[in-house]
Amino acid sequence: MAKRKQDDFDWQDEEQEEIIWVSKSEIKRDAEALKKVGEKLVDLTKAQLDKIPLEDTLLEAINLAQRLQKEARRRQLQYIGKLLRSIDVDPIQEALDKLENKHQQQQAMLHRLELLRDELIEQGDNALTKFLTDYPQGDRQQLRNLIRAAKKEKEQDKPAKNYREIFQYLKDLILDV
Repeated sequence: MAKRKQDDFDWQDEEQEEIIWVSKSEIKRDAEALKKVGEKLVDLTKAQLDKIPLEDTLLEAINLAQRLQKEARRRQLQYIGKLLRSIDVDPIQEALDKLENKHQQQQAMLHRLELLRDELIEQGDNALTKFLTDYPQGDRQQLRNLIRAAKKEKEQDKPAKNYREIFQYLKDLILDV
């Protein structure tokens, strides 16, 4: 087949106009990104995988990759990337983003609980009264005793048993609301 010269192209022809040239590097970047999505999927637990819309062949490949190690795992991840190239990855990526965001939200909530615990211990009854106005179902007497014991532990350089108990109490109270 003879090569066409640039003058031979009819740019008004719609069929030739719709050709989009993609560089080889861009194709490789896209394939690598899909492989990374595959790695994230392989790192998930069974319960988390159930929340993600996956085809049966992809799910089987992921389950196999979770059992493999070293070179076999690397090859299986390549295969998962190849499977991902043939399907729409957007719903899978959205589900992964939701799972990651949920984890980040949970970490932020636990951090807020730690700050609240430290505030209760440092400020005492003022912080406790403020806390109980926000969470009236809390037990004032139990919290007051835990705070007092945590302060005592800190002064005497004892293990922080009550300090941890305050955190657990706040976690149970606030997260179960």
